[in-house]
Amino acid sequence: MKRLTIFSVRCLRIISHHPCLSFGSNCSPFFFLGRNLSQVLSASSTNTRPFPDYSPKKPTIKDAEFVHHITTTIKLRRSEPLRRIMKPYESKFRSDHLIWTLMNIRNDYELVLDFFDWACIRREPNLEARCIVVQIATASKDLKMAHRLILDFWKKLNLDISISFTHFLERLIYTYKDWGSDPYVFDIFFQVLVESGLLNEARNLFNKLLNYGLVISVDSCNLFLARLARSLGGIQMAIKIFNEYPEVGVRWNTASYNVIIHSLCEIDKIKEAHHLLVQMELRGCIPDVVSYSTIISRYCHVGDLQKVLKLIEEMKVKRLKPNAYTYSSIVFLLCKTGKLFEAEKVLREMTTQGVIPDNVVYTTLIDGFCKLGNVSAACWLFDEMQRRKIDPDFITYTTIIHGFCQAGKMAEADKLFGEMVTKGLEPDEVTYTALIDGYCKSGEVKKAFSIHNDMVQMGLTPNIVTYTALADGLCKQGEVDTANELLQEMCLKGLQLNVCTYNTIVNGLCKLGNIIEAEKLMEEMKVAGPHPDTFTYTTLMDAYCKTGKMPKAYRLLQEMLDGGLQPTVVTFNVLMNGFCMSGMLEDGNKLLKWMLEKGIMPNATTYNSLMKQYSIRNNMRTATEIYREMCSTGVSPDDNTYNILIRGHCKARNMKEAEFLRREMVGKGFALTASSYNALIKGFYKRKKIVEAREVFEEMRRQGLVAEREIYDIFVDMNYKEGNMEITLELCDEVIENCLVERTKNKGT
Repeated sequence: MKRLTIFSVRCLRIISHHPCLSFGSNCSPFFFLGRNLSQVLSASSTNTRPFPDYSPKKPTIKDAEFVHHITTTIKLRRSEPLRRIMKPYESKFRSDHLIWTLMNIRNDYELVLDFFDWACIRREPNLEARCIVVQIATASKDLKMAHRLILDFWKKLNLDISISFTHFLERLIYTYKDWGSDPYVFDIFFQVLVESGLLNEARNLFNKLLNYGLVISVDSCNLFLARLARSLGGIQMAIKIFNEYPEVGVRWNTASYNVIIHSLCEIDKIKEAHHLLVQMELRGCIPDVVSYSTIISRYCHVGDLQKVLKLIEEMKVKRLKPNAYTYSSIVFLLCKTGKLFEAEKVLREMTTQGVIPDNVVYTTLIDGFCKLGNVSAACWLFDEMQRRKIDPDFITYTTIIHGFCQAGKMAEADKLFGEMVTKGLEPDEVTYTALIDGYCKSGEVKKAFSIHNDMVQMGLTPNIVTYTALADGLCKQGEVDTANELLQEMCLKGLQLNVCTYNTIVNGLCKLGNIIEAEKLMEEMKVAGPHPDTFTYTTLMDAYCKTGKMPKAYRLLQEMLDGGLQPTVVTFNVLMNGFCMSGMLEDGNKLLKWMLEKGIMPNATTYNSLMKQYSIRNNMRTATEIYREMCSTGVSPDDNTYNILIRGHCKARNMKEAEFLRREMVGKGFALTASSYNALIKGFYKRKKIVEAREVFEEMRRQGLVAEREIYDIFVDMNYKEGNMEITLELCDEVIENCLVERTKNKGT
C-alpha cells in the first residue's frame, strides 16, 4: 500500500494538468467535474496550514512525581502483570496520568500497548489518549493495531456520527505533529470510515486533509471508490470522484480503473467502459486481465460475440492469459446462443491453459446440454466434475434433475434426487417442481402429487409453476375438471394465475376436443386477464386446423396480428399443417410466400408439411422443388425432411434419388425411421435390386427396427431358396416375436 504523500498545492495543480493524469477533451461526456472539490482546492492553494503543536495540560509537581513513580515501576518490573504492579496506584490514577505516562514510555512500543490495555480495562480512555496510541502504533508500523484502535472507537461510542467524526479528527490532527507525524495515520482513519459505511465522512476527511497539503493514498481511494459504487445510487458519485481526485494529485492505478469499468458495466454503460479501457494506457495505466474480463463478461451478457472475440485477441497480443472468470463468461455466452460444442471446447482450453474450471462453468454447460435435450452429454460433464473433485451444489443437481425430467427419464432423476439429499444438499422449490413436472409429463400424476405433499411437509411453498405443472398433468389425463378445481385452490391461497396456467387448461380442453369450452376460457382471459398470448392463440388455432375449421383458424391469426401479438414460426407451422391436411396446398404455398415476404423465416417443419402432401400425391417434382427452395433460403433439412422425401421417391420408384438422400442423411447423423427402411427395401426389390434391398434390410435389423411382415416373408423365402437355413430360421423367429406376438398383444388390449 502506498504511503500518503504531502504535496504543495502548486505542485498538485501542475500534476492535475498533466495529460496522462486527467481526463482530456476526448473523454466520455459521462464523466463530469464537481464544484465542491474545486472550491476546496482553490481555497487551499493560498491557505495551506501547518499541523498544530501539541500542548497538553501541564502536570503539577505532585502529579509529575506520581507519573515518575509509575513510569519507573512499570519499566523495572515489566516482566510482572501490570494489574499487580499498578494496584497501589489505581485509586489515584486519572486520565491525565495516562497521557503523561505515555509521554515517558513512548519509545517502548510494547510497554505503551500493555499500559494502554490496562487503562482500557480500568475505564475507557479519553479520545486524546486513544489518538496518541493510534499515532504511536502507526509510527511503529503496526498498522493493524492502529486500524483496530480506530475501529473500536466507532463500535463503542453511540454518539451522533457527525459529532464523533469531528471530535476524532480534531484529536487526530492535534496529536499528529508531536506523536508520530506519519501521514499514513489518516489513511487508516479513512479506511475505517469507508469500511464502516461512513462514506460522507470519508469524503469530508479527504477534503479536510487538503487544507494541510495531504492527499489520501490511491489504494485507500480505491477502497472508497469500490464501496461507493456498491452503495445505493453510488455509482454516479464514484464516477464523479474518479474524475475529481486527479485534480488534487491522486494518480489512479489499474485497480482504480477496474472499479469504474465494473461500475459502468453494472449500469449497462458498456461503450463507456470499453472507451475507458482504451484510454487507460494513454493515462499511464496498463489494463490487466481483470480489466478485460469485466468488459468481456458484459459483452457476453448482451450477446455480442464479435466484441468478445476481438477483446480476446487483444489480450493475446498483450500476453494476458484469460482467467476463470473470463472463460466462465465465454462459456455462458456460447451456451446462451446454443453453441454447446464450442462451449465445451472452451472448457477443454481452460484445462490445457492450467486454469481450473469451477462449479459455475460446469453447471452452465450442464444446463446448456440439458436444454438442448442432450442429457447424456450433461451426465458425462456431471461425472467429470466429480472426478476432478469439484463438488456439485444444489443448483447443479437441480439442473441435471430437470434435464432428466424433461427427457422423461424419471428413474435417473429420482436417483439423483436421493443422492442430492444424502449429501446434505437441501432441494428447493425449483427442484421439487422439476420432479413434479417430469412425473406429470410421464403420466404419473399420483406420484407428482405425492412429491407435492413431501414438498409441503419440508416447509416449502409450492408456487404458480408447481401448480401449473400439476394442472398440466391432470389435463393430459383428461381430468380437466379436477385441474380447474386445482386452479380454484390456487386462487384461494392467494396465488395470481398467470397466462401459462390458463394456457395449460386451454390446451387440455383442446386435446379433449372441447373447443367450445376452450373458446369460453379464452374470452374470460380477454376480459379478466391475463390477456391471451401467442401460445393461447396457437393452441386454439391448432385445434381448429385439426378439425378442418380453417376459416376460424385464419381469423384467429388475423386477431393476433390486430392485437399486436407477434406469431411465432410454430403458429405458422400449425396453420401450414392445417392447410396441407385439408388439401389446401395452394393456400399453403401462399402462406409460405407471405412468410418469406414479411421476413418471417420458416423452419424445416414448415417445408415438411408441404413436401409430405406433395409426396403423398406422387408429385415428387414439386416436392423436390420445395426441398431445393428450402436449402437455398438457408433452412437445414431435419430427419423428418429426409424421411418424407425418401418415402416419396421410393413410392415413385425413383430409387437413385432415394439412395442418394439416404446416404446424405446418414452422413449428417440422422436416422431413418422404420417406415423409410420399409419403403427403401420394397423399392429396391420391385426394381430387382436384390443386393441393395438385402443391404438395407440387414442395416435395419442392426438398428433394432422391425420390418413389415411382407418384407420378412420376402427374405424368408429368399434365404430358404438359397439354402441359408440358419438365417431362415432366425428370420422366422423374428417374425413370430415381432409380428405375430405383437399383433396378439394389440388384440388383447
